[in-house]
Amino acid sequence: MSVESLSQAKAQAKALRAALAAQGTRVSHAQALEIVAHQNGARDWNTLHARLARAEPTPLQVNDRVSGHYLGQAFTARVVALSKAGRNLRVTLRLDAPVDTVRFDSFSNMRQQVSAVVGPDGRSTRKTSDGTPHLVITLPVNG
Repeated sequence: MSVESLSQAKAQAKALRAALAAQGTRVSHAQALEIVAHQNGARDWNTLHARLARAEPTPLQVNDRVSGHYLGQAFTARVVALSKAGRNLRVTLRLDAPVDTVRFDSFSNMRQQVSAVVGPDGRSTRKTSDGTPHLVITLPVNG
């Protein structure tokens, strides 16, 4: 038995749990995940989870062209660095044109390169005081 993604492993655990319940054997979700991990040659669920998470493709690649908003300002950029951070991605973008990170008329702080941890939806985990993500990436664009 071999699963290739976290979603397959979780679906397999759900199906196993349902099949066992139909036969009168109740197992918890955690127990089903552990059984699936053992069936796939892993020591435990955490080990299988880590192995599958490393193998899953990322929605971004270095040199991809992206667009989005940084601190509320629109940008286009190139991905210059990328690494996994659990289920999230740590991304560094080189902006085509600098954006001002300050909202005061008498002061500016122009930034042409930004780094952030973004979730699978392309939104940064860090937010401004009003709850808006610092960075919102619209996943790859042509150009």
